[in-house]
Amino acid sequence: MPLDTSTYALAHLRLDGRRWNELRRLHAQISTQAAADGSSYLEQGNTKVLCTVSGPQEQKGGRGGARDQGNEAKVDVEMNIAAFSGMDRKRRARSDKRVQEMQVTIASAFQSTLFTHLFPHSTITVTLHILSQDGSLLAACLNAATLALIDAGIPMSDYISSVTVASAPSSDQSLDEMDPLLDLNGLEEQELPFMTVGTCGRGPGGGEEKVMVLVMETKVQMARLEAMLSVGIDGCKQVRGILDGVVRSHGKRVLESKVS
Repeated sequence: MPLDTSTYALAHLRLDGRRWNELRRLHAQISTQAAADGSSYLEQGNTKVLCTVSGPQEQKGGRGGARDQGNEAKVDVEMNIAAFSGMDRKRRARSDKRVQEMQVTIASAFQSTLFTHLFPHSTITVTLHILSQDGSLLAACLNAATLALIDAGIPMSDYISSVTVASAPSSDQSLDEMDPLLDLNGLEEQELPFMTVGTCGRGPGGGEEKVMVLVMETKVQMARLEAMLSVGIDGCKQVRGILDGVVRSHGKRVLESKVS
């Protein structure tokens, strides 16, 4: 069923009632799986992800095998998408091309953000379980993995926070009236050109902000790209604040339980 975008041009409200720069409800918890070294559960709208982290642990390979990464740890990402998570009830195998692309993207982002040099000849395994899909899947996985890695106590330079951003259609196709839309749901992703942005840095203490992830799977006019990227980076700052609040509130609860 095509996405009805006519109402947005009139009221500037999306189908779920949000304005162009508003995030969906983001709820997250950490330390949800006691058996794992680190774990998290994240809901970004109706997209729900459970993440566990194991390691750092010694690499299992032959003598000086191909898995040896020298003086740095290797980040492995495994993604399991439940058959009931989407509308099509299709079970995606680990050999699925889209699943493999997301695994490589997530592993590459954290390989350069974690302090892997502190754990030579070891492996950090991030396992993602997709329970529900309603848009922004890669962004939700990155946010959930960030919280799980923090819970595991693995040092990193800063949070990786991620959102999706799209370019809204216009009746006259005027570039001046093209509003980027932040944090897409499933219907919007099917109809609009969008990209996933992930940034690292620029917390309360300042520091350099870097774009760690920039994935676009659809075509878009070059003139719209700058506005989309600007809105995406701003959205990542909002997500970072939410993730930071989750970590701080969990730390506060842990301290209070130990004191009492």
